[in-house]
Amino acid sequence: MVSNCFSLGLHLHPHPHKHNHHSLSSLRSHTNAKLYQHVSFTASTHKGFYTSSGSTFDPLRRGRKDYGWGNHNLTSIRPRDIRPRFSATMTGSASDDFGYDESQFDPSLTNDDLKPTTPSQRTFSWLDMSSLWIGLVVGVPTYYLAGSLVDLGMAWWQGIATVIAANLILLVPLVLTAQPGTMYGISFPVLARSSFGIRGAHIPTLLRALVGCGWYGIETWIGGEAIFLLLPAHVKNSALSHTLPWLGTSPLEFSCFIVFWLAQLCIVWRGMDGIRKLEKYSAPVLITLTSCLLVWSYLKAGGFGHMLSLSSKLTSAQFWTLFFPSLTANISFWATLALNIPDFSRFAKSQTDQIIGQVGLPVFMGLFTFVGVAVTSSTSIIFGRVISNPIELLGQIGGLATTLLAIVGISLATITTNIAANVVAPANALVNLNPKFFTFGRGAFLTAVLGIVFQPWRLLKSSESFVYTWLIGYSALLGPIGGIVLVDYYLIKKMKLNIGDLYSLSPSGEYYFSKGYNVAAVVALVAGIIPVVPGFLHKIGALSEISNGFVVVYDNALFFSFIIAAFVYWIIMSRLRRKQTSFSSSSHQLL
Repeated sequence: MVSNCFSLGLHLHPHPHKHNHHSLSSLRSHTNAKLYQHVSFTASTHKGFYTSSGSTFDPLRRGRKDYGWGNHNLTSIRPRDIRPRFSATMTGSASDDFGYDESQFDPSLTNDDLKPTTPSQRTFSWLDMSSLWIGLVVGVPTYYLAGSLVDLGMAWWQGIATVIAANLILLVPLVLTAQPGTMYGISFPVLARSSFGIRGAHIPTLLRALVGCGWYGIETWIGGEAIFLLLPAHVKNSALSHTLPWLGTSPLEFSCFIVFWLAQLCIVWRGMDGIRKLEKYSAPVLITLTSCLLVWSYLKAGGFGHMLSLSSKLTSAQFWTLFFPSLTANISFWATLALNIPDFSRFAKSQTDQIIGQVGLPVFMGLFTFVGVAVTSSTSIIFGRVISNPIELLGQIGGLATTLLAIVGISLATITTNIAANVVAPANALVNLNPKFFTFGRGAFLTAVLGIVFQPWRLLKSSESFVYTWLIGYSALLGPIGGIVLVDYYLIKKMKLNIGDLYSLSPSGEYYFSKGYNVAAVVALVAGIIPVVPGFLHKIGALSEISNGFVVVYDNALFFSFIIAAFVYWIIMSRLRRKQTSFSSSSHQLL
């Protein structure tokens, strides 16, 4: 798919909103010579059509030959039946250059949070994008990743290599999905309209939102747990720390959870600019605190000799049996953000900024997982036992200064990860669901409430393997969506989107399909999910026995679901386009 992008002339212009400097008059002049290459005609109730400035323009007011219509007999066609669609190739990428008029957007499909970003709103530099990934990567769940693989028998370098390999693979769809966000200034819910349909886009966005709400609750509970574990001993041993059966946790732990929940909400309420500033200014703090922890463990343990001496406990066959599901789980770890990355890339200053900034993902993941493995292995020397939980480790170190730094560090790490990864997508999905009612702030608030409803303390206490069941399980939902969106944008649409029709409920709109739903996308989505279902049911104990083939499919759920859905969607849409082209040719001859 990458090679195909370059063969199509991937619009990775360093300044997308400066891509074309045509004035409206020169654009009209250019249109006179080339319009026949870039305009499709659909039935419309408008008497004329709108130019990029919003003024009405009658195509029959000027000579037919000016528009390259040749000798076709257009006597029977009235101005009210013709509406042009300007492609991005012709018009560039500034909002006005794309040939749409925001005043014509259907109010039920847009508000200030869903409109394409303007050049003045594109403030994310490559440094901001890199800072975003630092804030995302440095967190408690990431700390566990490579260490958990070492616990399962991998050598330390094998565990880190698996994490880096997974993120290098993920980098490809990450950059490809981010491209339309920067090119057109649109968020993921709006991009999904081009493949799933104006109304069908609710399916992928709400599935992504559901996963985000679950993770929001889990991350918030981890942040609350940090506060609880670092409280004075006499407080933790009080009557408030006793578990209430109906609640599933203690009042004290639940209170810590709510305190952290409220702290995050204050930041989220400030919108995307507040999130950008939080990520940018937290990045150096998190790097400094992580470095201090690494240096401390090195000095206390007398070097990393113990970690370097850890060899693999697995045979070659056992390693590969563990490697592929581990690779899938690690790709799934950030598959959520790879899907809705346009929510962030739409604010990037240029394609260069978003690409360079995203390269930080495998780099920072590799470095931070190294810290996790190194510090965890050193605890067996320092304390005589392995302490894999960083919160517990910081509590074990003790001291007022350490406690304060731990609260600040873990709170920042959790908040920066949670807000960017688990709030933005659900909030935008809810805005897309009902733009008249939901703003970004209201969507974020409902996301936070649903995070409590998920009762993450019950989820995390059920079993240690839950996270891996959770990661691989939801990858079967996100994989097909990613495959459909990428195939549609790069292979079907050839990176050309009609921005006006992305905000239109007109039955003649390009993305209205069948009553607002693209049946081909829904069929492809189901086709990608079904093969993974038996393995998932077996994993949670609902099925006692299944064939080995279903186990392999489930262990590699992200890959199988992505490929199957992408292939099915490409086949269906290609056949439909051929039929449509054949019908258009016949109609053209009749005209």
